[in-house]
Amino acid sequence: MGSRVFTVGHSTHSVSKFIELLRAHSVTAVADVRSMPYSRVNPQFNRETLTRELRASGIAYSFLGRELGARSEDPTCYEGGRVQYDRIARTTLFQAGLTRVEQGSAKYRIAMMCAEKDPLTCHRTILVSRHLVGRGLGVEHILATGLSESHEDALSRLMDEERLRSADLFQNRLQLEEAAYAKRGQQIAYVLQDLESRQVSSR
Repeated sequence: MGSRVFTVGHSTHSVSKFIELLRAHSVTAVADVRSMPYSRVNPQFNRETLTRELRASGIAYSFLGRELGARSEDPTCYEGGRVQYDRIARTTLFQAGLTRVEQGSAKYRIAMMCAEKDPLTCHRTILVSRHLVGRGLGVEHILATGLSESHEDALSRLMDEERLRSADLFQNRLQLEEAAYAKRGQQIAYVLQDLESRQVSSR
């Protein structure tokens, strides 16, 4: 049990549907990796509401958004107002979050939760899962259909979407994977809101 963790996006599911997805994969604990554990669009996934519903279903809840969230509070993790995943990954706080998941997986069957439906458009995959795999853990992504996708298969899908082929003549598989992570990371990375406002107002 301790060698594998799951990820899941709450998307627009009802809480009952979300819990159904978790139970289908025998998940016993949710690690919330949202930086802000609230949603105006889907308030059923606000921290207090979700915690109560999960516990009523026998599923533990832990908030890890400070450690593993995509909106770092560390100004050194930004460049031009855009967060840099590689810098987050090097922080002591992020590494401590990975350790908590790793240690927790020895006791619980954990699903790391964020908001996005597709794991490839979320930092739970592009940032967090990448480094859990680097620590030797297996990762599977629970899809909205109820099926799961291995991280290896998700990574192959990412490389296809980014048009990075494993048969590249000048780069090996590892280099192509790193390029795919970097490209997608820049596409989905959080940008400071005040910077966005200044850019819009200057147009």
